[in-house]
Amino acid sequence: MASSNRNIVTGIDVGTHSVRAVIAEWNGEEKTPRILGMGIAESHGLRHGYIVNGGDAVRSISSAVAKAEKAAGVKVRRAFVSSAGVGLEGFTGYGAAMVSRADGEVSDMDVEKAISMSESTVPGIQNKKVIYLIPLAYRLDGKEVLGKPQGMRGVKLEVKTLFITSLAQHVNDLLSAVEEAGIEVEDVFPAPIAASFVTLTRQQKTAGCLLANIGAETCSIVVFENNIPISLKVFPIGSSDITNDVALGLKISLEEAEDIKTGRAGDPPGGRRRLDDIMNARLSDIFELVDAHLKKIDRSGLLPAGIVITGGGSGIEAITDFAKNTLKIPSRIGYPSFGVPTNSAGTQQKQHSEVRSVPSWTVAYGLCVMGLSAGREAPTWRHTAKGMKRKIADFVKQFLP
Repeated sequence: MASSNRNIVTGIDVGTHSVRAVIAEWNGEEKTPRILGMGIAESHGLRHGYIVNGGDAVRSISSAVAKAEKAAGVKVRRAFVSSAGVGLEGFTGYGAAMVSRADGEVSDMDVEKAISMSESTVPGIQNKKVIYLIPLAYRLDGKEVLGKPQGMRGVKLEVKTLFITSLAQHVNDLLSAVEEAGIEVEDVFPAPIAASFVTLTRQQKTAGCLLANIGAETCSIVVFENNIPISLKVFPIGSSDITNDVALGLKISLEEAEDIKTGRAGDPPGGRRRLDDIMNARLSDIFELVDAHLKKIDRSGLLPAGIVITGGGSGIEAITDFAKNTLKIPSRIGYPSFGVPTNSAGTQQKQHSEVRSVPSWTVAYGLCVMGLSAGREAPTWRHTAKGMKRKIADFVKQFLP
């Protein structure tokens, strides 16, 4: 950081296609952090969100951060990092604990114990790390608790908890790569959760909505209801699969296929109908997986605020119409809605405009917002990717806009 009295935070989104770094500052008066600098570098050494070549990944991270540092005029020493990849997944656990105090008042320790018990009910968690957990609902002596249970009186506390996990080896490789680039990892957040902080409003998250982050090789989704995430899933399919299909189907180069896919080129060889058939086939694969997951959690067609699409894949022509027709819910592209001051000039103003207009920046900037939010308010989640433990209280504060 540039100086100890400046509240500066850095977010690094390590994706399969690119690494993006955003440096932001919050001065205590502005509602949201102001972007100081941004940097992007082509990713090397990653596959489906996993690091397969540490050295190449380190160089990509270093390059993106160096560009952000140059634009911001500050040195990055610590950063918040996103975790994605096909191993990222949400599991629901159920736990219970007897209230420990003689007067029956529920304490933080009782909540911690119940949540710890719920983790033991999650299957197949041995080779995974919990990087985020969210208490979804509490019951006290069999009755639903509206809000937090601390301070209430009873005998038995039950909790339903969403655990977001990632393969332990992937988390360790990610931490190692960032630290080898000379940056201390302050925390690791799930990429779709980070993106939600700057693309979804409280109203949308309360009514019920789905955020879909379509990357190069993965599509990650998170479902919100009552202002908290209730489910998360990552599918091993992304926008690069569509590019490959277009290149093969039209017998053109990958570069031409990318331009045609995003509408930057003119009429495609073989005509528009042929292109639509190719792209629709792969988009069907993506959104059928999404709908299958919604059916599994009984939310298919039942999200009033619809689907919000971010990531590089959101630039595909007519993707919102396709999502709307397939999922039978409203659909729109999600753009960052915070931290874009109108009085910036020169390079900063250009960068701020890019963050506003390019959904690919939502994760990196969302990491900054999450990091500053955690610093200003008592955290309400527990994070274990680096062995840290944080108090669980007033979880909903983390999701206030």
